[in-house]
Amino acid sequence: MPAPSGERATLSRDLADFLIELSIALHKHAMYPEGHPSLAPAAGGVTRRAALLLEDRATVSLGVARNQLVIEGVATDPKHPVLRELAGRLHRHHLGAITFRRGVGEGEVADALRTLAIEAERTGQPLGLGDRERLAAWPHVQLHALTYERLELTDETGPAAGEGDARAAQLWVGLARAALATAPEDTRPTPTEPAVIARAIDEHSKAGAAAYDQVIVGYLLQIAAELKTAGSREAAALRRRTSRLIRTLKPETLQRLVAMGGDFAQRRQFVSDATEGMAVDAVLDIVKAAAESSHATISHSLVRLLSKLAVHAEAGAAPVRPQADAALREQVQQLLAGWTLPDPNPGAYGEALQRMARTAPAGTPRSDHHATEPDRLVAMALEIGTMGPRLPAAVARVVAEGRLTKLLDALEGGAGDTAAAATVRAQIATAAAVQQIVTREPIDFKLLERLVPLVGTAAAPPLLDALAAAESRGARRGLLAQLAKMGADIAPFVIARLDDSRWYVTRNLLALLGDLGPSPARFSAASYMSHSDARVRWQAVKLQVTRPDGRDEALVAGLRDQDARTLRLALSLAVALQTCPDAAVPLLVQRATDRALAGDLRVLAVRCLGYTRAPAALQTLLQISDGGRTLFGRERLPPKSPDLLVALAALATGWRQDERAHARLLMAASSPDGEIRNAADPQASHP
Repeated sequence: MPAPSGERATLSRDLADFLIELSIALHKHAMYPEGHPSLAPAAGGVTRRAALLLEDRATVSLGVARNQLVIEGVATDPKHPVLRELAGRLHRHHLGAITFRRGVGEGEVADALRTLAIEAERTGQPLGLGDRERLAAWPHVQLHALTYERLELTDETGPAAGEGDARAAQLWVGLARAALATAPEDTRPTPTEPAVIARAIDEHSKAGAAAYDQVIVGYLLQIAAELKTAGSREAAALRRRTSRLIRTLKPETLQRLVAMGGDFAQRRQFVSDATEGMAVDAVLDIVKAAAESSHATISHSLVRLLSKLAVHAEAGAAPVRPQADAALREQVQQLLAGWTLPDPNPGAYGEALQRMARTAPAGTPRSDHHATEPDRLVAMALEIGTMGPRLPAAVARVVAEGRLTKLLDALEGGAGDTAAAATVRAQIATAAAVQQIVTREPIDFKLLERLVPLVGTAAAPPLLDALAAAESRGARRGLLAQLAKMGADIAPFVIARLDDSRWYVTRNLLALLGDLGPSPARFSAASYMSHSDARVRWQAVKLQVTRPDGRDEALVAGLRDQDARTLRLALSLAVALQTCPDAAVPLLVQRATDRALAGDLRVLAVRCLGYTRAPAALQTLLQISDGGRTLFGRERLPPKSPDLLVALAALATGWRQDERAHARLLMAASSPDGEIRNAADPQASHP
């Protein structure tokens, strides 16, 4: 826990020793070859440190950020060279966390260290993006993949992302995993919705799990300190999510957590940090909980004043909101000097003042006065087909209060083509109405399906705004499906937003363009095939290859890409199209002869060489099928392999008239191996 002075929380000695031992052991496994005498003692040291930690806990989990680790609610110093190197190595493998369970053995640790020691950049396949079964290969050591859901949340690989973005998102993901007590064997993406996290914390607080509460408090203290100075885009998202979490927690749960945050001085520091960084409604809830846990009653009048300021700061007129916000934070800072005033307003008088404090600011519409009147006005107007002066205001109120479905039912239920129906339809079929639907959580997609056809292309901007801001995969999937139904007419809106600093927004928009059908003639995805993020490049190649004038360029860009997934896409497309641009031949030759490349990719490259008549392609095919000479000087084939079979098939279909190729095929036709003979037979199917 951080000290009252606000200094960074530090790891306990046993946790720090464990992390340093783990980093050193992983470094040795990366530096020395297998069987080196230094490796076994290194793995044994990690196992002993883990066993000491697991004497009083069932598991030890450490979260991974770009340059620091989070363990038991405390983040390591990003400037620590040893721990920074460990975090960076794990982050490059796209791992979100590592869990050690009680009973871990030296053999498991050694095997896990060997797996982690292989650099992701060298293989081109980070562990977190590979086979999930490989992450759970050991009974007491679990590697947790940093799922795409979490990657999009942290946005750590985007060109505009910084350390503040990564730390803010990592703190929230760490809080979510701690709150939900994710089991080590659970590889599903961690839910990050504030309501889900709050419900989990409430349930654990009922059970009185002190250790669990300590971890949650550790993350809340770090989040409050981070928001005190953070100003990045991800910090703004963290502020919104934390505020929703605080509002959703039960008062007794919040009081319990604040009470565990340390002594009075530390609670005061926590409230001070929260006052400077969190939303005003969350600040007010934390102040009340801190007062209760410190047995220092706040004046009821002051609570009412703060409540009134909070209402004005959230829902007051535009000129008033910043003033009320600043006044609330100033009052809370002054309050932190001490709370000693007893309750001055007991009884009915206090209740009356409390009702006054909750009254909405002047000018905001009331929702408890004649709630059914606007519905009746609209229903009467549609029934008699006549509009009055109050109809537009009544329709606006029905929409604002979330009863748009009833209006659509009335319009579809026989309202006809009257002037009143036309007025209602024109008033609700707007981009503003779509905006209201997509800003509510959860999004009502059934209502969107009914409204968007009425709005037309004007619905595209608010839907695209919501797609860029959506935090859950389900919301993004639903918005993409709704946008795809709108057809190619919205393509200009999508293209105008492609140059977004967030990689996942650009990736989603490129995918959407592919679903919309033929893109505008002047549009090209070529510039995105050199994007810094591999997922964007993959989507750009997939889109560009659908354009006849961009197909060759896309194939060449994909063959040149160092990302294995993009390379596989380009090779598969070339095989499916049975085409090979001349500019791609040198790249295919390089890929076909690269022994470090995955075998299936190399075979695809060899097959693509059969679709070209370039001399370099023939030379490469002859080289692959050349097994040297026997003791008597006769040429022979190399041992059977997928590369050999595909090379022979390519020679048989495209180069049979060449003298060297013909000789090589005659040699294969006399082979005792049936697969080799079939590969040399032009009538046989390719392997």
